[in-house]
Amino acid sequence: MQKSIVVSILRTCTKKECRELRKWVESPAHNQRQDVIDLFGYLMEDGCLYNDDLLEKARVYRKIFPKSEFDDAKMRQTIYFTTKCVEEFLIYQELLSDEIRGLNALNSVYRKRKLDKLFQKNIRATIKKQEKQPYRNGKYLRNKYSIEQEQYYYLSGIKRLELNLQSISDTLDLTYIVDKLRQSCLLLAHQSVYKGKEYDTGLLKEILKAVKEKDFFKYPAVAIYYYTYMTLVEKEDESHFYNLKSQMIESGFLFPKSEIRDIYLLALNYCIGQLNAGNVIFHRESFEIYKNGFENKILLDEGFISRYTFINVITIGGDIKEFEWISKFIIEYQQYLEEQYRESVVSYCLGKLYFEKGEYKKAMEQYNQMEYDDILMNMNAKVMQIQMFYEQGEFELIDSFLESTRAYLTRKKVIGYHRDNFKNFLKFARKLVRINPSSRPQRDKLKEEITTTSPVKQKKWILEKLKEL
Repeated sequence: MQKSIVVSILRTCTKKECRELRKWVESPAHNQRQDVIDLFGYLMEDGCLYNDDLLEKARVYRKIFPKSEFDDAKMRQTIYFTTKCVEEFLIYQELLSDEIRGLNALNSVYRKRKLDKLFQKNIRATIKKQEKQPYRNGKYLRNKYSIEQEQYYYLSGIKRLELNLQSISDTLDLTYIVDKLRQSCLLLAHQSVYKGKEYDTGLLKEILKAVKEKDFFKYPAVAIYYYTYMTLVEKEDESHFYNLKSQMIESGFLFPKSEIRDIYLLALNYCIGQLNAGNVIFHRESFEIYKNGFENKILLDEGFISRYTFINVITIGGDIKEFEWISKFIIEYQQYLEEQYRESVVSYCLGKLYFEKGEYKKAMEQYNQMEYDDILMNMNAKVMQIQMFYEQGEFELIDSFLESTRAYLTRKKVIGYHRDNFKNFLKFARKLVRINPSSRPQRDKLKEEITTTSPVKQKKWILEKLKEL
C-alpha cells in the first residue's frame, strides 16, 4: 500500500482534516462499508502512514480481516472504496471553500425543482453575499457571470419578457478579458525563463485594442493585468510601469494576497532589469514596492520570507540610505526567515547595514565572527571587507586578504557570471592598491581597462577611488 493513492492523499492532510475525514468515513450518509472504516482507522494510527512495514498489504489485510486468509482482490476492493470515500470528501471540501459557488448551486437546485419563492429568496441572498466579497478579481467575475446565468435561466423559464441578456454579455466579456490578460502575463513570465518558447496568444491583440477603445480601465482587474502585460512587453516605455505601480497601491486590496503577490514580483523583476541596464532611479522604485509589499503582508509567502528576498531588501534600502527603515525591517521581519538560515542572514544584513552607514568596526565584527555557508553571501561579505580595509587605509591587510579571497573563489564552484564578477573585482582592487597614484598614464590606463570590462563587482566604487588618487 506504500504507493497507493489513499496513502499519498492522507500524508498531505492536516490534523484537522483527518478529524473531519474520520467523521465523514464513519457517517452512513457517505460510507456504509465497515472494511473502509477499519482500513481508515488503521492508517490513522500513529506512524502508520510513514512506516513501509506497517503498510505492507498482507499485514494490513490481517488487521482488517483477522479471520480470513489473504485475498488480494478483496484487499484491492477495500483500498478502492476507501480511496473513493476520501476523494469524495476532498471534492466536498473544495466545493465548500467557495461559498458563492455553493449558494449558486442551490439556486440551480431550486430553479430546476420550480421552487420559485425559494429561488428568489436564495438568489437575493447570493447576490448580497457576492457584493460583500472583499475581492474584485477574476474569480469574483466568474461567480458573477454564473449567478447572472441562473437568473437568466429562471426568467426565461417563467416567460419573462425582460431578460438580463445584456448584463450577462457584459459580464462574460469582462470575465474573459481579465482571465486572458492574466494568462498572457503568465505566458510572458514563462517565456522569460524558458527562452525560445513560443505561444499563440489568440485574440490578445483584439483584447488589448478593446480595453483602450471601450475604457475597460475603470475595472481594477482589467487595469492591473493590462499594465502588467504592457510593462513586460514594452519595457522601454516606463509609463506602463508607473501606471502598474499606481494600480498596485490603489487597488491591490481588491485581490487575494497570493494573486497580488505575483504582480508585485513581476514589477520587482522589471525594476531589476532596469537597474541592470543602469537606470539608477529604479533603486527607489524597487524599495517602495518592497516597503509597501511587506507593510501590507503581501510579500510574505505562506508566512515566510526567502533569504534572498530579505537580503535584496537590505541591499536596495542601503543603496538609497533608508537606514532607519531597513534597521526596523531586520528586527521585525527576521522571524519570517527559515530558522536554518536566520542567524547567518541576519548577521550578513546587519553587517551590510553597518557598512552602508560607514560604521566599519561594527560591520567587521559581524563578518569576522561568521563564515557563511552560502558562497555568494560569503563573497559579498569579503568584497565589503576589502572596501572597508581600503577606506580605512589598512593597505597592508588588503594584499593578503585579496589573495586569500582569490584562493577561496578558486576553490568554490561559483557559476559563470558571478565568478567573473568577483574575479574582476579582485583583479582591479589589487591594481588599485598597487598603482602609482602620481602616474597619470597608469591611472588612465586602469580606468580604461575597468570601464571596458564587464562584469565588475562594485565597478562604480573602484572608479571613484581611482578618481580620488
